[in-house]
Parts: sequence; C-alpha cells; structure tokens
Amino acid sequence: MTITNDLLVRPATEADAEPLIGVLAEAFHDGPVADWLIPDPAERRSVYYRYFKDALYHGLAHGQVYTTSDHAAVAIWYPRLEPTPTDTRGRLEALEHIAGAYAPKFVLLEEMFDVFHPDAPHHYLAYLAVDPTRQNQGIGAALLADQHRRLDQLGLPAYLEASNMRNRRLYLRLGYHAGPTIVLPTEGPIIWRMWRGAPTTSGGRTPFPRTRPRRRSL
Repeated sequence: MTITNDLLVRPATEADAEPLIGVLAEAFHDGPVADWLIPDPAERRSVYYRYFKDALYHGLAHGQVYTTSDHAAVAIWYPRLEPTPTDTRGRLEALEHIAGAYAPKFVLLEEMFDVFHPDAPHHYLAYLAVDPTRQNQGIGAALLADQHRRLDQLGLPAYLEASNMRNRRLYLRLGYHAGPTIVLPTEGPIIWRMWRGAPTTSGGRTPFPRTRPRRRSL
C-alpha cells in the first residue's frame, strides 16, 4: 500500500471487482472510441459492463491492478518484458460472446493495438479509469505516480494508448511522449501511442522505440 497525495493506493483483489467494473464502464462510456464501437449509448452500457468485467478479471489474473481505498479509480497494468503472443481464436470467441453484433469493431480495435504494440521491454497501462464524479481531482495522476515510482526503480518504461486529446494532454504532463498515431479504419478515431521512457544515467529518458507493425494470422 502507498499513500500518494493523501490517497491510499493499493493492489486490487477480487473483492473489489464489482465497484471497479462499474468505474471502468462509466469512465469509458463516453468518448470518440465509445461512439465508434457502439453508437447507441443504451446498448453500449450493457456491452461495456461485460467487456470491462472481462478486462478486470483478466487483469487480476494476469497483470497488476491497483485501486484507491474508496474505489474512486482503477489502473490495469501488464508487464511486457518480451513480446507476448495473442490467442487470436480464443479472443475472437470471447469478444463475440461479450459484444455480440458489435464484436467486429472490438476485434479490430484490439488487433490494431496489438499490431502496433512496442516490442521493447516495458509495462503496459491497458486501462486507467476514474469515477466520473471524482474526475479532475488528481486521482488518476496519483494512481499513475505510484506505478511510475516502481517502474523508475526497476529502470523500465511505460506504454499506453490515449483515446482523446484530454487524456493525451494529461499523459504529456506526466512525462509521456507521443509516438506515431493509430488511425482506426471505417471512419474511426485517432489513437495516440504514448511512451514514458526509462530513466537514463544522463538524467533523461529513453526515447519512443522504433516499431514495425507485427504481422498477425489466425
């Protein structure tokens, strides 16, 4: 447990699942990616609950999930110290179950993220969500600062995708640099790839790694 800016940041457990699924679903409910994935807000709410339930439990099982003492925010990280293969068929089946008729765009989104993911060792911030009623209070920044301290001690960089300009500006303030963008097809929004380099002996940080899109096959 860590106290950051008067917030108690701690690892999440399955006992925290229900409130944190709600925070994820509500925090991501509005925005350009949400509008692109599921235009109807009412249908989006039910699909997002299933999607983020899956995301949270996957994070608890395979990644690192952190929250605050009052469940105001949640961050899901994955150590990516080497390229990670994706179970494409298994993920397709899962998304068809979760998203139904909207599954093709969810598949496309995740495949685009995977194809353009850096190969250099790093920790990946898959999701950062703050309860919409608690946003603009520095809670998300505090949650990130807690992990950033750990990564600096390990000498590791961080990577994420920002889905709107507001989040992009936040991450720039927190030491991330913007790399090449991802433009989602079928009139999809722009995604900003962000990199917070590892500290160097000269006092700087390692630059955004050069990456080539990885080829994928079923």
